[in-house]
Amino acid sequence: GFDSDNSSGDFSEANHKVAEMLDLDPHQSNRTGKHNGETEIQENGIKRHRTSLPAPMFSRSDFSVWSILKKCIGLELSKITMPIVFNEPLSFLQRITEYMEHIYLINKACSHADPLERMQAVAAFAVSAVASQWERTGKPFNPLLGETYELTREDLGFRFISEQVSHHPPISAFYSEGLNKDFIFHGSIYPKLKFWGKSIEAEPRGTITLELLKHNEAYTWTNPTCCVHNVIIGKLWLEQYGTVEIINHSTGDKCVLNFKPCGLFGKELHRVEGYIQDKNRKKLCVIYGKWTECLWCTDPTTYETYKKNEKRGGEQKKSKQSEDVIKSENDEADDMPEVQDTVQFIPGSKLLWRINCRPPNSSQMYNFTSFAVSLNELEKGMEAILAPTDCRLRPDIRNMENGNMDVASKEKERLEEKQRAARKERAKDEVEWHTRWFHQGTNPYTGTADWLYSGGYFDRNFSDCPDIY
Repeated sequence: GFDSDNSSGDFSEANHKVAEMLDLDPHQSNRTGKHNGETEIQENGIKRHRTSLPAPMFSRSDFSVWSILKKCIGLELSKITMPIVFNEPLSFLQRITEYMEHIYLINKACSHADPLERMQAVAAFAVSAVASQWERTGKPFNPLLGETYELTREDLGFRFISEQVSHHPPISAFYSEGLNKDFIFHGSIYPKLKFWGKSIEAEPRGTITLELLKHNEAYTWTNPTCCVHNVIIGKLWLEQYGTVEIINHSTGDKCVLNFKPCGLFGKELHRVEGYIQDKNRKKLCVIYGKWTECLWCTDPTTYETYKKNEKRGGEQKKSKQSEDVIKSENDEADDMPEVQDTVQFIPGSKLLWRINCRPPNSSQMYNFTSFAVSLNELEKGMEAILAPTDCRLRPDIRNMENGNMDVASKEKERLEEKQRAARKERAKDEVEWHTRWFHQGTNPYTGTADWLYSGGYFDRNFSDCPDIY
């Protein structure tokens, strides 16, 4: 994210410009879905979550990220305030919660007796965790220091709590557990942002840990790098790249996944390839697919045979393809590549994961998945039990979701100013900030610095929570 309590406010005029240009009246909007508090109960007794946002997404066509960034060359991106028009109505803490959308993969890992099949399911879960970012070029709101988010889904069998534990650098810590006491999923994330002129790159920092309690196993990994292209001109598009290593600290097995950069003409766009090896470095299986689509696995011999045959066929077509491809050198670097064919299925492969279909009106809802649509839902009676620091209670996010862009922009500025004032007051009194639900410690499996859950959140003693809104 870009927002900061060290921001000088030089870019606040852009926030006011947003409201003028959008001219959105929430009462006149063509709304879909239910108002807050109107939650249906299905016949089987399971709560039905909302399927639409209260107001449709506005158009960003009149705005340019470059109009803001060109004033900030040479500055730290974490100290730049971006106008609300570039946001989506979710906090980064809620975005992290989207890791749990494909929780069935954790359940599948817990149910397998074979450690190889468990690793396959965990690898699929790690890939699925970034799948919701596909076409999501809106920026989540930077969490305020002390902000929290909780989610309990009895239908999916988990509960989740996260807290913004540091603002500079921005660090978000999270902890999730299975309601059947079958797994624990936790970690801390602090992406490092780099501005490359035409693109913004978010390099992941922090360790993600999954513990399968029944099998006494722990897996750790770090997410791939995320990059948003065409921030100056053209259509924004996103890619993930880099190597992700998933380590089973009990067996010594390792899964190495290569998220490929798009390459020339987008040939490798969205592709993921890798393998699982045992502690003796023997390859047990090969994994391939796209993080935007699906993931398959097959045995190494079958994969190598298929690749050799594919290469022979590719050499025969090479001369014809070179004649057909005409592209300007100026267009090669940063244009949106056309997505090539879908994943080439290798006979005998096993499907590990397939992306969920998005709701039909997803493009009018910031390209949210059905799971994401439900995250900021504030049901009747919820305010009485939520921590006062919960994202759902943030007035800027709530107003943006409801289409009140003018109010949302003003509330965003007010919250940032309140955060700056609180920081100055603490500095004046020489008082250190104390986190409420997490503490600094060492990851027991990697030995690296980590933020660990202190416990007690679901006892719901919120008397000493800070006033951040």
